[in-house]
Amino acid sequence: MKPTPMWRRFDRLFGADRASDVRDELRFHLEAKIDDLIARGLTPEAARREAERQFGDLRALERIGKRMGAKMERRKHIKDYWGDAARDLRYAIRSLCKSPGFALVAILTLALGIGANTAIFSALDAVLFRPLPVADQQHLVVFSWSAHHYPKQWGQSDYGDCADQYNCSLSVPVFQTLHAQNANFANIAAFVGPFEVNVSGNGPATIARGEFVSGDWFSTLGLNTFLGRPLGPADDTPSAPPAIVLNYNYWQRAFGADRSAVGRTVRLNGVEVLIAGVAQPNFQHITPGKLQDFFMPLSLASRVRSEWWGTKNRLTDPTTFWVLIVARLKPGVSVAQAQSVATAIFRSQVVCNSLFVADDAPTIALVPIKQALSGESFSIAPILDIIMAAVGLVLLIACANVAGLILARSAKRQKEMAMRKALGAGRARIIRQLLTESVLLSAAGGLLGILFAWLGVVAIPKLVSGGTGEPFPYLISPDARVLAFTIAITLGTGILSGLAPTLRGSRADLTRALRENASSTPGAAHTGNRLRIGDALVVLQVALSIVVLIGAGLLVRTLLNIRSINPGFDTHNILIFGLNPSMAGYKDEQMMHLYAQLQERFATLPGVVSAAYSDEPLLSGGYSADEVHLDGAAPNTNVNTDILTISPTFFSAMRIPLLAGRTFNSADFASALQTDAAVKAAEQAADTKSSAAGAPASPSRASAAHPVAPIPVILNETFARQFFPGKNPIGMHMGNEESEHSRAVLRPGYRIIGISGDTKYKDLRRPIRPALYMPLVASHAYFELRAAGDPNQLATAVRNIVAATDSRLPIIQMRTQTEQIARTHFEELLLSRLSSFFAILATLLACIGLYGLLSYEVASRTREFGIRMALGAQKLHLMRLVVRHGILLSIAGIALGVGGAFAITRFMAKMLYNIRPNDPGTFAAVAALLLAVALAACILPALRAIRVDPLAALRSE
Repeated sequence: MKPTPMWRRFDRLFGADRASDVRDELRFHLEAKIDDLIARGLTPEAARREAERQFGDLRALERIGKRMGAKMERRKHIKDYWGDAARDLRYAIRSLCKSPGFALVAILTLALGIGANTAIFSALDAVLFRPLPVADQQHLVVFSWSAHHYPKQWGQSDYGDCADQYNCSLSVPVFQTLHAQNANFANIAAFVGPFEVNVSGNGPATIARGEFVSGDWFSTLGLNTFLGRPLGPADDTPSAPPAIVLNYNYWQRAFGADRSAVGRTVRLNGVEVLIAGVAQPNFQHITPGKLQDFFMPLSLASRVRSEWWGTKNRLTDPTTFWVLIVARLKPGVSVAQAQSVATAIFRSQVVCNSLFVADDAPTIALVPIKQALSGESFSIAPILDIIMAAVGLVLLIACANVAGLILARSAKRQKEMAMRKALGAGRARIIRQLLTESVLLSAAGGLLGILFAWLGVVAIPKLVSGGTGEPFPYLISPDARVLAFTIAITLGTGILSGLAPTLRGSRADLTRALRENASSTPGAAHTGNRLRIGDALVVLQVALSIVVLIGAGLLVRTLLNIRSINPGFDTHNILIFGLNPSMAGYKDEQMMHLYAQLQERFATLPGVVSAAYSDEPLLSGGYSADEVHLDGAAPNTNVNTDILTISPTFFSAMRIPLLAGRTFNSADFASALQTDAAVKAAEQAADTKSSAAGAPASPSRASAAHPVAPIPVILNETFARQFFPGKNPIGMHMGNEESEHSRAVLRPGYRIIGISGDTKYKDLRRPIRPALYMPLVASHAYFELRAAGDPNQLATAVRNIVAATDSRLPIIQMRTQTEQIARTHFEELLLSRLSSFFAILATLLACIGLYGLLSYEVASRTREFGIRMALGAQKLHLMRLVVRHGILLSIAGIALGVGGAFAITRFMAKMLYNIRPNDPGTFAAVAALLLAVALAACILPALRAIRVDPLAALRSE
């Protein structure tokens, strides 16, 4: 048997060679066998042949041996790794238990950051990332159309969930044609809404939201019901008994989750309908952020009508584009193929009805449902993005804070680390041990943060709903994305907060650490570098906190600027509530008499100063606008103006000054009612003629001749100043908009009778625009009651009067004018409150970090301060030495943070009002505030420094 070559022995210095070991072992046994056979009398050649026959293929044996060896090595490594990890974990737990104060502060700090981030991300996930609650949404598409020109028609309505991004609204005849020729679609359905409906027969009458859906809607989306049955094609016929399916949340609110509600009947705008079922709990709507209370068959639209629909039959009129169409593609059918066929069907339908000409090239595009139906997500997402950025910065500050705590603690463990090195532990092993402690802290913080996040998830819907008066339209619940996010930030936080201190602590100087006097301050010989790292962490915390503070300051200034705006009327002591008698079957003249009767009764209530009504409450977020044509102006030159219809007492009740002319009287209302009736009759005649001809036809001025007077109107001051400069417009006439396809030609125009003061209309942000006030006839109304004291005390009496007048009339949104303004501008209030909370939290964490660093510095320089005092240094000098260090760090952080804020706050420009993103006043105020707070954080460490006993410090040396 041959000895192992000498070079192979030196090769061992570079690590084990397992493949060579296996090969050497097999050859050893082969050579031993050959030697044995030779001893038995065989020749060397015969002995080798016999040994190789007995052993078999050595290369195959080598491969088997290597695989077995590798497998055993892996098992050993895994066992050693998890064994080491278990030991590291046990030691980390013991180590942290020995420092409960440090562990508690670090865990709470991380829990706040992790919990806040998880809560806000949960809301962001519900708004933006969560899939629609339908089956196989990747196969669902929404129809949209495009053309070189808009339809040559009048009466077109571009209503729809995705109208802001696409032309998604189509007519019911188009839907019916596509439904009849849906060779490329497994299912196709239409929906539209929700619309406000008067619901009676279930206690007092209420207003609820109903969505019209075609018979295939539930099957197209793959939806089932929680109770009862879904709507089907049999329900969507004119002769079918009307049936509805309740939204799960509405069933809980309005019916007390009573299972016997299924099978009962209620009345919608006076039409009796059967409750067929209750939708699944997780299904709100396919449009994110949309709220509706029940689903109605599309065929019911001819009986449950909206007051805005006019005289046309929307189920048969080809010129009314108002429904959305959703379809499920058949397997194997491409979007391009389905679009081509749908475009051909659409063109034949609309060209036949003279809505387009062939050169307009009307085309259908199929948009993925998640892309088409964004709903309220893109209006809510910017708010959540701002808050998410703020809590992200808070988490970074928390990481820096905990890193500073770990760094200070590592100074006391230098002898421990040196001893570990002396006993043979490598730097990688020490780093793993220290990182285990850091990750353990973050894991504990993550677990506690989940509790904080749960509290936040419960609070967010209540906070938003409390400010808007509406249920929160999104379902916030944990899912895989939220869980992955929480785990990721927990691990990331542990590594981020522990990496720098761990790397620094693992570089312990073995000789110096072991030579230090036992009575010395631990690690005192090496504080310089450690303090520099701590200084950098404090600067980072101050910089991040000032970014959050400046953002919060700008949002608070925005809220204050909005609240300081003069709305043009007295907003105090006003009670607002709405009525919509048309839903209870009232006709135009009946509504006008009802309003006058109610106004008179409200005005006689004790505590009521005056009563009025209008079609929209001021500063509610809603508004109406129209086009008018000034007499003498060029043809087709229209003026866009706000429109508000009001009662005769509106100006006096709201305390809006009348600058010239007069207010409305009973003759004005009678004239306006007569004009409204005549215009509606002319429109109905035009609709009838259009239906008979089979195509839309623009009305001519000849067909508009009817013996009615122009509508009396009152201008606001902006309108008079802008369009009648230096003139007295009282008595002048204005026409309706001039447009080739406009029905306004049927209306007689306006006669100016007065000029009022300017007021804010839609909200406080919106600039005052030209506005017209007209008599309110044939519309819903909001009453405004001015009280001598608290307007809320009038609520019970108002409800009693309305119920006594007609129990079918539900009261809509009763609130004070002050509450109305707060709800209209709730977004600004929410942003300012949340950002301020997180800014205060960030500042507190930064100041704690500064305090901790200075306290550690004072402790590490105890001997130095003692020697200085022994040599005659004044206490004020030592105090100034500590405070100056803290203030210099704060100034550096402020300078860095201000620079970062200049770059970041420009993205907030759209959220601000009457203030620039780089407002110097806000920047200076925030910097001064943070500097003052930092000064306060420096006081306690400075006082500790001047209380050092020089004799005790020198004795320790």
